[in-house]
Amino acid sequence: MPALVGLVFLRLVPSFDAVVSSFTNRLGELSTANFTFLFTDPQFLGSLKTTLLFSLVINPLQIALALFLAVALTRRVPLVGIWRTLILLPIAVPQTVSAIVWGVLFRPDGPLNGLLGALGIPSVPWLVSPTTALMSIIILCSWVGVGYWMTFLVAGIHEIPRSLYEASDLDGATGWKQFLHITLPGIRRPLLFVLVADTVANFLVFAPVRILTQGGPEGSTNLIMNFIFERAYTLSDTGSSAAATVVLVGIVIAVVTVQFRMLPGKD
Repeated sequence: MPALVGLVFLRLVPSFDAVVSSFTNRLGELSTANFTFLFTDPQFLGSLKTTLLFSLVINPLQIALALFLAVALTRRVPLVGIWRTLILLPIAVPQTVSAIVWGVLFRPDGPLNGLLGALGIPSVPWLVSPTTALMSIIILCSWVGVGYWMTFLVAGIHEIPRSLYEASDLDGATGWKQFLHITLPGIRRPLLFVLVADTVANFLVFAPVRILTQGGPEGSTNLIMNFIFERAYTLSDTGSSAAATVVLVGIVIAVVTVQFRMLPGKD
């Protein structure tokens, strides 16, 4: 019952209120004016494009890194427990703290550019250039998220019977063939779960953008969650912010529906 009450008042009621607000104009009348404004607003369309680009880049990057680390750390690696702990450590740090730490690293005179300079590589304008700011946010979010998604894949790999690998060794199968024909099919369910959950999480990225760039420079990191925040709390435009929220939820539901159709059946 407490969980049900929390679901109703913290999830369903605000969601219903957002839908109602999105179809209400400033005079309190039912209207589609908020949606009309959004889809003619260059800033919203730009944030939507940036969010889609961000997701298209970061999702495969995070999943590929998580899968690589999961496979590597389920083999006989020296000090594997320490490596897993180090990779999982960013999960224990709040995103706001991670953003502040990486903000220091990304400074023009920060440690990253200092390291690049020591190697004879020109410094990178991490957060101050439209061409590199989004990449910097992707690096930060991947540092935070990869270890988390890795844990699901490690659990899936441990569920694969070792007898399959032993039989393939007797047949002379290489590590790559084992990965393609045993590991990947064996973790199909956790891998697709990670794909769905990672997609949703990356559509909702907010704290790193708000702390480090506020959507800049030149809108290059203005993800849709930051746009919603700006409309609601900076411009006090609750109608268009609610409409943008409805659009975001609709996109996420559509993407997740497609991904869930990729989930295997009971076989």
